[in-house]
Amino acid sequence: MAVILNLETATTNCSVSIGKNGNILALIEDNTPNYSHSEQLHVFIKKALDMASLSFSDLDAIAVSKGPGSYTGLRIGVSAAKGLCFALDIPLISIATLESMAHQIKAGTSDFSIPVLDARRMEVYSAVFDSKFNQVRETKAEIITENSFFKYAEAGKTLLLGPGARKCHEILKHPNFEFMDDVIPSAKEMGKLSFLKYQKSDFEDVAYFEPYYLKDFITKGKS
Repeated sequence: MAVILNLETATTNCSVSIGKNGNILALIEDNTPNYSHSEQLHVFIKKALDMASLSFSDLDAIAVSKGPGSYTGLRIGVSAAKGLCFALDIPLISIATLESMAHQIKAGTSDFSIPVLDARRMEVYSAVFDSKFNQVRETKAEIITENSFFKYAEAGKTLLLGPGARKCHEILKHPNFEFMDDVIPSAKEMGKLSFLKYQKSDFEDVAYFEPYYLKDFITKGKS
């Protein structure tokens, strides 16, 4: 048995869930444009534990969304996760933000699913998954053009999901593209993913783990 606290703070959605063997026992989240994570995250953690009738001592691991995403949001989530792991002496699990987003749709919904997070201007963070959630292209920070993701659309139904899909919709015109811009990262989908990693003892080094910022891309964009 594994009880895992899941934290998702990569975007404006402050999201906390408690999972037991991959099943969600409690979920609390609030999506606000003001990035209230620093005020809400620890409150949500306590509320989620109360909702599941659990205490901190019942936790077997902490899972955190590792990015890409907001620099501030990721730092808040990772700092909270690491602090709890140190205090409770339990392992840290990291979950790729875009992978958990891909799991918000049912397997087989499309030939390819492409979670896209808004970066700035015409830039997005994206990754590509097949119909069974296998990642077929690495995570990138990229500028959207009319040729973006074209080879996937040529090969089959391609679903772009996430806040970045809105700007993609304006440019990508292949008939095989579909768009879901109301999808946001959530701790709900982290439950099964974190349990799978727990079963494999796929843990992070609490002392040295850092979020996945894609810093180099952001720095170049400012030049």
